[in-house]
Amino acid sequence: MRVGVPREIVPGERRVALTPDAAAALVKAGLQVLVETRAGESAFHSDAAFDSAGARIVPDAGILYGQADVVVKVQKPALAEVDRLREGVVLVSFLQALTSPQLVQRLAARRITSFGMEGIPRISRAQKMDALSSQANIAGYKAVLIAAESLPRFFPMMMTAAGTVFAARVLVMGAGVAGLQAIATARRLGAQVWGYDVRAAVKEQVESLGAKFLELDLGIADAEDKGGYAKALSADAARRQQELLAEKTKDFDVVITTALVPGRPAPRLVTAETVARMRPGSVIVDLGAEAGGNCELTEPDKVIVTHGVTIHGPTNLPATLPVHASQLYARNVTELLRELVKDGALALDFDDEVIKGACVTHGGEIVNDAVKATVAARKTA
Repeated sequence: MRVGVPREIVPGERRVALTPDAAAALVKAGLQVLVETRAGESAFHSDAAFDSAGARIVPDAGILYGQADVVVKVQKPALAEVDRLREGVVLVSFLQALTSPQLVQRLAARRITSFGMEGIPRISRAQKMDALSSQANIAGYKAVLIAAESLPRFFPMMMTAAGTVFAARVLVMGAGVAGLQAIATARRLGAQVWGYDVRAAVKEQVESLGAKFLELDLGIADAEDKGGYAKALSADAARRQQELLAEKTKDFDVVITTALVPGRPAPRLVTAETVARMRPGSVIVDLGAEAGGNCELTEPDKVIVTHGVTIHGPTNLPATLPVHASQLYARNVTELLRELVKDGALALDFDDEVIKGACVTHGGEIVNDAVKATVAARKTA
């Protein structure tokens, strides 16, 4: 069976879906690995390194798509890429299936068996395949570095002959993987850090990193779904959250927002009025920018300054650290392939929780219930 690795075509994407060491592991397991020339170049993996790992370098994507039985990517494919895939092949990538109905329908029409890396279930056995977490870790880390570079003051407390400089105050909204990594990184840089999340259950995790937990009474009992993600709040609860956060946010030098609800616009945590109340020189890094932003004023992939507050809206921070981002993603993909392939051949067991959770299309149909419902709702809207 042949696994193909095309070069990513989304502007600014520097990751590659398999690294040479991951390719070598697949070759050792009896698979052939085809890599489009220069696919790993932006992540500092040369064609020669892939060749030494046992992969075969192919000159262009057309040849690769024509020969591969499984295609692995980072970014979701463009519709033009889908049309170049052979019918019946397996595609593994981030698909953003809940918000990409046209792509999902095209994959089904082409009878492509597609797996969305964002659909890996949050169970112990699947942790090694959890690409959302591996990439969120990177985003949380880099968000703090961006904030530290933009903030016109030190993060740590410093005692000097000229006087004492007090530590910056950092608030991280959302204590998922990205948020916890942001908290840990800000603490390592010496800031005073608070974490906030609607899920009271994460308080212990925030405090275990040496941060304080910001508690707000939203009048809700259970804000966590069965997958461990935060539930979408009611309109009243969301409005109360904004009001309470506005009062607290003005006391911080840096605000990093990481709140996301799968398949929905990012919850609005920071309003324009809240930004206006923050101290001039403060910094916001909004990791919800791609889904509409946790901050009302965020502009995706732009840096703006308003009321003296600098607001960053990055949409793909893992791509800015492509070496380790590719390394971790390649491990996630390799572990998923081990579940999909037995004795060198594709063996899909749809009773398996991982395969069932991640598979989006198969046999000409949309097989993921949540995606199917979303597509149907859009058709009737």
